[in-house]
Amino acid sequence: MTDFQLPVPDADAAAHSARLAALIRDRIDEADGHAIPFSRFMELALYAPGLGYYSAGASKFGAEGDFVTAPELGPVFAACVAESLAPVLQQLGPQSRVLELGGGTGAFAEVALKRLLELDALPDRYAILEPSAQLRERQRERLQQRLIPPVFELVEWLDRPFDDEWNGVLFANEVIDALPTPRFAIEGGGGGEAGEVYEEYVALEDGVPVRVLRPADAFLANAVRHIERRLERRLPAGYRSEVLPQLPYWVQAVAGGMQRGAMLFVDYGYPRGEYYQPERDDGTLRAYYRHRMHADPLLWPGLQDITASVDFTALAEAGVGAGFDFAGYCSQASFLLGNGLAGVLQRIEQIDDETERHRRTSEVKRLTLPTEMGERFQVMGFEKDVEFGAAFLVGDLSFRL
Repeated sequence: MTDFQLPVPDADAAAHSARLAALIRDRIDEADGHAIPFSRFMELALYAPGLGYYSAGASKFGAEGDFVTAPELGPVFAACVAESLAPVLQQLGPQSRVLELGGGTGAFAEVALKRLLELDALPDRYAILEPSAQLRERQRERLQQRLIPPVFELVEWLDRPFDDEWNGVLFANEVIDALPTPRFAIEGGGGGEAGEVYEEYVALEDGVPVRVLRPADAFLANAVRHIERRLERRLPAGYRSEVLPQLPYWVQAVAGGMQRGAMLFVDYGYPRGEYYQPERDDGTLRAYYRHRMHADPLLWPGLQDITASVDFTALAEAGVGAGFDFAGYCSQASFLLGNGLAGVLQRIEQIDDETERHRRTSEVKRLTLPTEMGERFQVMGFEKDVEFGAAFLVGDLSFRL
């Protein structure tokens, strides 16, 4: 459980969570050994049709939700990202596409499309891959109200990535951290000997889900050994963390048949050497409920976000492995500074309304200050037969990978 008091869900939310909890218990009972990998639990908790956190209708974003993402703070983030993508789309020409993974409230798409229009870099199609029917409708209503009709007509919603050959841009903000992640543990070893790799599972004790260990299969064990080889050290007995051995396959799947174009990922995380520091011996897994972070991912399934930090070294390997050139890696603050933030600040200074000017200034501070999102969030780009241009010229961090 948690070490502090969380707000208690209301009756409707508790009933919703109980339905998902019953589904999860059924899947555990049906599984070999009456236990499912933690990654499977996370998949059900976040994405079970109609019940999972991201596929049901609960409010997730903003003051009434569980967390705030950069696009929901205001227009600055999306405008700067659009600034970075415009040269790529202009190189690709009139048949280019944008694929946004997970559209949130539609705030990013709204601002990005408006800015791309101003920069004469509109794509031919702007697709949002969104698993939640409720969020799709919310996005559709927002964009229809706030975009001029010719721009709104570019927008479409997808159930899966493009399955044809295409040229364009893939954008994902806070997506990889929500991929269902295996958890591993090292047991035994010492004295120069490697410990055994175990996988964290979820089983039932007296009908209550608990986390237990089972011997890891070869796929997960090899992924952990790859980490150790790259670190040039063994992970000690008792060490627990996360790894996404499926990440290369996921990147290939979401890029699909992209022939020319770029991919841009924004998320929180670390380079591999920092991710698997000895003192980070219980990994990065955490849950978010009503703007409170805690360490119990099994609590109230369907009502809380479950997330793990991104290994940006692994992402770099996956992007290059998918046939892209590595374009750059930097903090969110550096990325925004290199992609139009100075112009944004000038426009903010010219706002007559003092309240609005203060709100925009506070937004920039939250996006860029090291104590806020500026250093904790990082940006990584990949390109194929195009060039980002100046997007990653400020604050290069690739030497840390």
